[in-house]
Amino acid sequence: MISWINGDLVDLWQSNQKFFVLINCQGLGYEIQILESLFIKLKTNQISNKNITLWIKHIKKEDSDLLFGFTSKEQKNFFIEILSIRGVGSQIGIGILNKFSISEVVNAIKTQNKKLICSIPGIGQKMSDRLILELKSKFKSEIKLSEEKSKAEFEIKDLEIKKMIEDLELTLQSLSYKNKEIKTILPIIIKEIDLHGKKENNLSFENLLKSAMHYLDKDSSNLAI
Repeated sequence: MISWINGDLVDLWQSNQKFFVLINCQGLGYEIQILESLFIKLKTNQISNKNITLWIKHIKKEDSDLLFGFTSKEQKNFFIEILSIRGVGSQIGIGILNKFSISEVVNAIKTQNKKLICSIPGIGQKMSDRLILELKSKFKSEIKLSEEKSKAEFEIKDLEIKKMIEDLELTLQSLSYKNKEIKTILPIIIKEIDLHGKKENNLSFENLLKSAMHYLDKDSSNLAI
């Protein structure tokens, strides 16, 4: 069983929607399927050091041995948990991690965002229901941590900003945006306020509304693709 591998990058290539690297480890060449995000970084030389370490999930089949590589142990463990669900194969598992971060998947499970789960190639309505149901029990601690984090992000001390956020939420609801979608983007808006806020003298309700609608409409267009 291969747990992880460290070696020099020999080659990388794309086959349809699959991304691969060839790693030289002590004279042996290992062909490993990786996530698209890592492939892009390697392809565009965003990673200058071509000696890389990958956490490996080894899947043995009758006619082949498949290696899947991840840059973190958390990604590998998440992938393994996804594969434990009936009907979910390795390419669907990779597809989930190609499109979303672990925190985004956990948030989708927490909010039961079936549209987001169904936007992943190969996942239909029945499978999305199964994923949400089974992953919810598997990631109880992550969901609890996410809820605590969201709660902390909404503890706004500035009363003026707190009033703006409350008004923003009501306005978005009146514009027929779904409540669970609004709850998803509000932490992003609050984070932007923390980063920029009044320092740039651009903090206004109109700008917050414009920014929120941009994120919500962007998410809707992505789901429609």
